[in-house]
Amino acid sequence: MLNQDTLREATRLTRAGQLTEATALLQRMFRGERAPAAQSAAPWRIRLPDRTPPTIDLEANDVGEIDRRASEAPTATPRRHRPLFDRAKDGTWLGLRGVKHAPTIMTDIVPEGAKFIEGTYSNPAGSRSYKLFVPTGYRGQPLPLIVMLHGCTQSPDDFALGTRMNFIAEEQTCLVVYPAQRSDANPSKCWNWFRSADQQRDAGEPSLIAGITRQVMQDYSVDPTRVYVAGLSAGGAAAAIMGTTYGDLYAAVGIHSGLAYGAASDMPSAFAAMRHGSGAGRHGVPRGPTVPSIIFHGDRDSTVHPDNGTQALEQAIGATRTQTKVHRGQIPGGHGYTRTTHADGERDILEHWNIHGAGHAWSGGSSAGSYTDPQGPDATKEMLRFFLENPRPPQPQGHRDAGQ
Repeated sequence: MLNQDTLREATRLTRAGQLTEATALLQRMFRGERAPAAQSAAPWRIRLPDRTPPTIDLEANDVGEIDRRASEAPTATPRRHRPLFDRAKDGTWLGLRGVKHAPTIMTDIVPEGAKFIEGTYSNPAGSRSYKLFVPTGYRGQPLPLIVMLHGCTQSPDDFALGTRMNFIAEEQTCLVVYPAQRSDANPSKCWNWFRSADQQRDAGEPSLIAGITRQVMQDYSVDPTRVYVAGLSAGGAAAAIMGTTYGDLYAAVGIHSGLAYGAASDMPSAFAAMRHGSGAGRHGVPRGPTVPSIIFHGDRDSTVHPDNGTQALEQAIGATRTQTKVHRGQIPGGHGYTRTTHADGERDILEHWNIHGAGHAWSGGSSAGSYTDPQGPDATKEMLRFFLENPRPPQPQGHRDAGQ
């Protein structure tokens, strides 16, 4: 049960820059423990700089109190706390595990002959760099474009390596762009899906991601009816935001181990949603046509509760009447899964993949990357298949295209 006094205190600590203390307080609440009694002479505590924006790592394990004896020099890091400080440097201070450094061998990321180009986009909300995959088959003809949003602590290279999206895009002749989150925007390089300011059209991070999309559409020949967005974890939550706020730009959305639009508005509600799901569902969503969506979630995900995948599906369905079919399958030597499809007339506009026994990882990905589970169905192939089956319907005559 959520304790409102605890949530208020966690919010106060967050605003004061005491993120470690706020996280520990929330985790005690979720375990049903009482907060420790206040001490008249509390030990000296280390706190992150006040200018550090709130950080949500999508795998929060126990964080102990960070305190030091008064006799220790204030500039020295206590030996017993050095592992925590080491994790803070790479964004794993809340317990993110399994992050690997991206390889230096580009042939593991990009097929021979293809290009992986760096770029930057800026607007009044800031700037973000990105990596763009250009397949060998590009000759100036209009191609589909997939926007891939990485998870916490990841990079475009790491995400491309783990998902192997570039290799599938090479087969299907698609462009793929990977926006990169900045560490000064979020120390763990998470997309700030839990902040209200980053959930709005033409503002914050959504404006930057949409701006990168449009910049690629201007620089390359892109079919405006086949522009898609997908992401993992925090990136999946950001993809849900993009599909909701820019339904005129993206033809379909892929959400892997993510959360629904509006699942949280601050740090306490983000932790609550991650642990127990949220009340987002079909409520509080800007009205508009259903954006086709494909959702993957492991039913053993202890980082982002599986109910979040169901809520993302309910949100995507909205008031649309669909015909539902359930398919069950098994990966030889791997996970079983339940795939539920929702058809609107002739095509499936919604798919939900419940992967049995899977945790918080990209299903069917390469073990060379971080947060992947090679034993699951191939989410990359299935997402691209779903995307290409769902181009954006033709716009009325005189309609200004979102990519222009």
